Amino acid sequence: MEHNHFQKSYIDYLTFEKGLSHNSIKSYTHDLTQLIALTEHNRFESITTQDIRRASAKLNSQGLHGKSIARMLSAWRGFFNYLIERHQFKENPVKDVHAPKSPKTLPQTLSIEQIVKLISIDDSTLLGLRDKAFLELFYSSGLRLSELVNVNIKDLDLQEGVITVTGKGNKTRMVPVGQKAIYAMQSWIAKRVAIKIDEKSADALFISKQGKRITARAIQYRIQMWAIRQGIDSTVHPHLLRHSFASHVLQSSQDLRAVQEMLGHANITTTQVYTHLDFQHLANIYDKAHPRAKKKS
Repeated sequence: MEHNHFQKSYIDYLTFEKGLSHNSIKSYTHDLTQLIALTEHNRFESITTQDIRRASAKLNSQGLHGKSIARMLSAWRGFFNYLIERHQFKENPVKDVHAPKSPKTLPQTLSIEQIVKLISIDDSTLLGLRDKAFLELFYSSGLRLSELVNVNIKDLDLQEGVITVTGKGNKTRMVPVGQKAIYAMQSWIAKRVAIKIDEKSADALFISKQGKRITARAIQYRIQMWAIRQGIDSTVHPHLLRHSFASHVLQSSQDLRAVQEMLGHANITTTQVYTHLDFQHLANIYDKAHPRAKKKS
């Protein structure tokens, strides 16, 4: 069999048997294409552990972060496991290969003052009310960009103050929605009815003026626009609101498990990066407030 036959077979397996999302399928397809390009083999049977190590080193030399390389190796490992199970391959060349470690970088966050400044939009136009609603929801509930794009009206319970979102791996979770976000969404939903909505986007909570479900790119653009308009001296992107939500809730509650649940992290080690941010916050307070920490002038 040619390599592209194995690749198609695996993608079909992920699509129809595993039921992975469209974005996940795109990611796996890209990773398998990279596998062929980096190892310079036309046959998967010819790829050795040494080939995989060289490919990993090449990605590292190109500046790819250790976590990204680890994700790609994981995709390759799963692919070869599939070939062993379904196509009588003998060995998995990725089995004992690990990604190089990259220095940990803490996620950037905005201060509470910056967040308040960003989302204090005084604009009663259709798009102004919509943007204020999704900004408030982003920060109120710590959603991922893809989760926000895919939210439907039925997922929102304004009476109870909760929203049901579908995260990575098609896992659903319920997240609290703050009062400010509830008010903002009530205002937006009241305006939303004036738009002629495309049939395919009828359920979407956030839609464009053309009546279609808002895209991730549109949200990114609008957030950047509002950051400039509101005078935020920082490059603001959607995930920055999620990072800020996590950091601020952790600073207030010290409840790592609760933050993990709200963010939808499968592993608490993913959430623990925010404890470093919290420590920085406490260290700054200590430096300013503790009499033995003050530097002599």
